[in-house]
Amino acid sequence: MKKRGIGLFVYAILYLTFLYLPVVFLPIFSFNNSTFISLPFAGFTTQWYRQLFADEAVQQALMNSLKVGATAALIATMLGLPAAKALTRYRVPAAGTMIAFVNLPLFIPEIVLGISLLILLNTAAIPLSLLTVVIGHITVCVPFAITVLMSRMEGFDKSLEEASLDLGETGWMTFWRVTFPLVLPGIVSALLLTFMVSFDDFLIAYFLAGTQVTLPIYIWAQLRFPYKLPSVLALGALILVASCILVVAAEWIRSLGQRGRTVVGA
Repeated sequence: MKKRGIGLFVYAILYLTFLYLPVVFLPIFSFNNSTFISLPFAGFTTQWYRQLFADEAVQQALMNSLKVGATAALIATMLGLPAAKALTRYRVPAAGTMIAFVNLPLFIPEIVLGISLLILLNTAAIPLSLLTVVIGHITVCVPFAITVLMSRMEGFDKSLEEASLDLGETGWMTFWRVTFPLVLPGIVSALLLTFMVSFDDFLIAYFLAGTQVTLPIYIWAQLRFPYKLPSVLALGALILVASCILVVAAEWIRSLGQRGRTVVGA
């Protein structure tokens, strides 16, 4: 049994190394004083970051991604919250089928989903813009929001809501004064997760953005020019750091919610 545990540990280390070691080279080469990715280094420089911050096209693409990500995350979480509450609080007919249907966008290849949404929007004569990108991202983000919120609400003590109702509060005020504060860590985690999903998406945005590019589309376009590669590496390094911070923040907030739920349960 002990040997099996050691084998699984070694396998996990090798897998994580294979998965994340290439990512480590991204920030390393972003400081290389050369337009070519090669060893040994030509020298240390921060000029690619200076060029990046001075590029107005990058700034515009970044603002577009932030707008789309924030809007999609907010709407997806707002849609996911009542759905998660209904699925965990009440006996919904065919709940398993509904959950499977909601999660279907996670299993459909994004290129298929992007083309399908493009055909639908063109049929409805809706012009492509950041708004259509938001619509596409909401489709993908809602399942993530529901999953996170359901995991938070499953251990929620229903007697707290019942006590509030018994004391004369309305259903709406019970939600705001009892339910919302207790599930707030889950809501914040859902917001952060769905924002990252939207911010990092390329395929759906590629089909639905029209002339208003997001940051992943901008990065893809710059890869055609070899002299732009160092700036792309610098941009990728910044996105990597920001993504890690958001993941750590989401996990920290989720753990706070878990500890708070344990205290309430005790």
